[in-house]
Amino acid sequence: MTHAHSSFASPAVPSAKSRLWTGRVLTTIAILFLIFDGVGKLVKPAPVVDGFAQLGVPLHLSSLIGIILLACTALYAAPRTAIIGAILLTGFLGGAIAIQLRAESALFPDLFPLIFAAIIWGGLWLRDDRLRQLFAPR
Repeated sequence: MTHAHSSFASPAVPSAKSRLWTGRVLTTIAILFLIFDGVGKLVKPAPVVDGFAQLGVPLHLSSLIGIILLACTALYAAPRTAIIGAILLTGFLGGAIAIQLRAESALFPDLFPLIFAAIIWGGLWLRDDRLRQLFAPR
C-alpha cells in the first residue's frame, strides 16, 4: 500500500525536470524575442522608424541600441554569463520603461518591459540552481 502512494508527486512541488524545461522554454521565448527586437533596430523597418519617432528617440541611435541589446542577449543566452546578461537586460528594460513613461505611452507599453524582465528572470530562476540557492528563503 505504501508503494502506491509513492507514485504520486505533490502537485505543489514541480519536479526538477519540469522546472528545468519550463525555464528553458521561457528563456528561449525571451531570447528569440530579444534577437528579433535587436535585429529590427539594426534593419530599421517602418514600425521601428515610426516607434522611434513616436517616442522621441533619434533614429540614428537605433543601431547602437540594437547592438547593445544583442550583446546583452548573447550574455543571457550563454549559461556561464546568463546572470550578468539578465542584470544588463534588466537595466536595458528599465531604460525602455523610462522612455515609454517620458513619451506618456499607454499603460501596456509602460508595463511590457517589466513583464518581460519577469520572464527573463523567471526563466533563469527555474533553470539555474545557483540563482535559486541565492534567493532561497532562510
